[in-house]
Amino acid sequence: MLNKSPLWKTLMVAFIVALGALYATPNLYGEAPAVQVSGLRGVQADAATLDSIKTQLEANQLSYDSIALEDGQVLTRFKNTEDQLKARDVLDDNLGKQFSVALNLTPNTPDWLASIGGTPMKLGLDLSGGVSFLMEVNMQEALNKAKVGMVSDFRGDLRNENIRYRTVKEVNDDIVVIFRKVEDLEAAQSLLKKRYRDILLSTDDDTLTLTAKMTEQKIKEIREYALQQNITIIRNRVNELGVAEPLVQRQGQKHIVIELPGVQDTAKAKEILNATATIEFRLVDTEGDLSNALEGRVPANSILLTDKDGKPSLLKKRVMLTGDHITDAKSGFDEYSRPQVNISLDSAGGSKMSSGTKSNIGKPMATVFIEYKATDRKDAEGNIIFEKHQEIISVATIQSRLGKTFRITGSGSAAEAHNLALLLRAGALIAPITIVEERTVGPTLGAENVKLGFEAIMMGFGLVFIFMMVYYRAFGVVANLALGANLVLIVGIMSMIPGATLTLPGMAGIVLTVGMAVDANVLIFERIREEIREGKTIQQAIHQGYEAAFSTIIDANITTLIAALILFAIGTGPVKGFAVTLSIGIITSMFTSVVGTRAVVNVIWGGKRLDKLSI
Repeated sequence: MLNKSPLWKTLMVAFIVALGALYATPNLYGEAPAVQVSGLRGVQADAATLDSIKTQLEANQLSYDSIALEDGQVLTRFKNTEDQLKARDVLDDNLGKQFSVALNLTPNTPDWLASIGGTPMKLGLDLSGGVSFLMEVNMQEALNKAKVGMVSDFRGDLRNENIRYRTVKEVNDDIVVIFRKVEDLEAAQSLLKKRYRDILLSTDDDTLTLTAKMTEQKIKEIREYALQQNITIIRNRVNELGVAEPLVQRQGQKHIVIELPGVQDTAKAKEILNATATIEFRLVDTEGDLSNALEGRVPANSILLTDKDGKPSLLKKRVMLTGDHITDAKSGFDEYSRPQVNISLDSAGGSKMSSGTKSNIGKPMATVFIEYKATDRKDAEGNIIFEKHQEIISVATIQSRLGKTFRITGSGSAAEAHNLALLLRAGALIAPITIVEERTVGPTLGAENVKLGFEAIMMGFGLVFIFMMVYYRAFGVVANLALGANLVLIVGIMSMIPGATLTLPGMAGIVLTVGMAVDANVLIFERIREEIREGKTIQQAIHQGYEAAFSTIIDANITTLIAALILFAIGTGPVKGFAVTLSIGIITSMFTSVVGTRAVVNVIWGGKRLDKLSI
């Protein structure tokens, strides 16, 4: 029988639309003001932190809707922004420097909906307000640092093997080594060829010169490493700002995008992003009296520092090694499956560590993290004043004489070892960065963007709704139902995709989709009218209308989808936002306009004797 769908097809359409509606529902509940407490530099909030927050809020008579500990963070929801701001100030004053306290807006999604993954769409910076930076990594400086390191390494290797040379220097993009004898040239070539498989070596016997050039693969690795490490370092610094849900991600081959929702002071954000942090290795002063030091009588050659838990230690003033010499740090496990951090140094750092640990085997060595934090004070020229903060992040016993590579044990857990490795790499930016673009979106403007974008979507939907209902009558109502289902599916899919963010251009993509979504129905309905005018029966006209228009609809939408995917692949942030909603809208509109309307039409008119059709 024509135009009668199997029950399972009808149920499938209903299930997909219902599922989309279910995951779109969280967007109706709005957001509540909240305070988010997160640990800094590897510290995680625990049950004790949760109890401390409850105690402080109750002591200050601050009521809250709910408080929960999740993923090492404590999130407290409040009824209004007044209580939220007061709670932020109270917790910021009492929790200490190992926690960041950030204002947040958290969804009011019911627990039953959240338990199945129901979350509202994330809004982009242009809709929520805040600061956005586009930063460019100086890749040439990263290559220059790599070449300087190679020069230092070559000198150290040749000296260690007693190979005499006149000079090692940089010449343009190459490293040139000049020798006195052919025998030394040949020995150096053999040595360097074994140790450095990612460089190309060439020699000139007449001038006794050896030239080393980095391979394209090595250059690519240096650039990739510089970009990834800078992202890690910047992300650590952004976390220190206490911003809720910051975004730090790469863009292209040498750019980093930083979005800080809720931050309006661009000067302070830039100062903190450009602030310096470093690592130092110092010997623990085992001869000094710690109790006297705690009373203020610190030995002249020592300093008193504490770790993240507040445990004090007396350290030597003389610095064995700074983090500038660290080239890599990775977490792993030792032969007893205990967490450890494997550290690699450059040639100069290896020499310093070797001489520093030679006579101190069996003594404890501390790793100290040093950073400069912004204060509320400014100097005479109006620049923000930074304060030096030092904290012990690890104390380990020197087991043997250390060189260019060594390991730090005693981290406690694999997570702590991983965080320590990140900190050791985050001492200084691998390559300088420059802010090439800066945008500030006020919270009022963000709210206005949301309002205007929503109005544009509703206006477009309303006009199309009226046109379809007037022009195609009952079939127009079916098309409008499909259009509404299409909007619901777009919102539901955007809410379901992790990392998907709705931006102002994304709203434009939705408005465009609303207009395009009925194109398929227009083609189908016009074909049905044409078949009726040619004398076909109603059922034949409906069947032929859908069958004949299907290939045209697929061709038109596939070409648009390809264009949208290209925009997503090569476009920047705003273009990507437009491409995401457009791509999702094309896919959902093909489903609702063809499969969805066919199911409704078959249920209402399919298999019946009809003399006329309301189209």
